[in-house]
Amino acid sequence: MEVISRFFCFLALGAFLILSSCAQKKDIVYYQNIDQFSREGSSVTFEPKLQPDDLLMIVVSAENPEVAAPFNLYAVTIQSSTESAASQPRLQTYLIDSNGEIAFPVIGSIKLGGLTRSEAMAKLKGLLSAYIKNPTVNMRILNYKVTVQGEVNRPGTYPVQSERITLPEALSLAGDLTVYGKRSNILIIRETEGKVTTTRIDLTKPEFFNSQYYYLKQNDVVYVEPNKTKVNSSVIGPNITVAISAISLLITIVALTTR
Repeated sequence: MEVISRFFCFLALGAFLILSSCAQKKDIVYYQNIDQFSREGSSVTFEPKLQPDDLLMIVVSAENPEVAAPFNLYAVTIQSSTESAASQPRLQTYLIDSNGEIAFPVIGSIKLGGLTRSEAMAKLKGLLSAYIKNPTVNMRILNYKVTVQGEVNRPGTYPVQSERITLPEALSLAGDLTVYGKRSNILIIRETEGKVTTTRIDLTKPEFFNSQYYYLKQNDVVYVEPNKTKVNSSVIGPNITVAISAISLLITIVALTTR
């Protein structure tokens, strides 16, 4: 019986070491030592650059609306609910093609890829000045979105209305990291001019505030890797029944051989 008692002690100790883990502050807390950190640059200067597959809404206006009308595309949507609402105008959108260009009324192809929204509006305004006196151009990216995957509470793709979002804001939209998310190794996947790049961000250190990845660009993918606890639990879970059966059999054998 003494052998069995010792066996149970070793078994309990082994189970405790395998199934439990102690989370440390340095692995969980964000922005550690941020009070001693110096932020470089200004967040106000950030503006994303237009790229292929961006969907733009462009509105041209002038003192005389009739002069600006040829430079605004309109589509007609059909609604079958009521006869009065059967035909309503809606501004068309412009899709930036693989060459970074859009097809603009009257003017033709215009290359906007690689420009910021402010630069693109200034370019359009300059081209329109040949046709319109003091034109006004308004532009928005309609399909600005980021995708958050992995160990977050609400993974998914999130539209961004303001055309500017930080990595912490994107993670907050996804419900923040779960306790199993690896905060020191956040993967960001970004496509720029047809080339896919990846980088790793450590949320536990404030240095990433100065990174070019502090602000996310349209179509960025953020992946939160699971920590060791989650990885280990995925192995233990499916095999726990088999392990318990094996331990029970071993206890029975030990009990029979020590009688």
